[in-house]
Amino acid sequence: MARFTVVLLAVFAAMAVAFSPAPAFKKAALVSPTALNVDIKVVVGEGEPIESALRRFKREVNKSGHLMELRHRRFFENSQEKKKRKIVQARNRRRLERMQKRRMSNRT
Repeated sequence: MARFTVVLLAVFAAMAVAFSPAPAFKKAALVSPTALNVDIKVVVGEGEPIESALRRFKREVNKSGHLMELRHRRFFENSQEKKKRKIVQARNRRRLERMQKRRMSNRT
């Protein structure tokens, strides 16, 4: 009789699990709103050394700005800090543009 009760409880437990509703995941819940969608691909040529492919990959990652964005998002950055960072970035960008312009004018 005890075995019958245990088997009956096991059957009821299995039925309860079988008919429980599946969790309804929303698509928005699966994709983070802060996710960085970066798709970086490097095609390695026939006989190309892995070092040069790795160098090209690193260059592509740097050009995408993915790592810098992750570094900034690692900790909370309030609006004042963000504004200061943007000013410094703009200053550096203008400086780099001036240097490149000077180099191009020196070539001719």
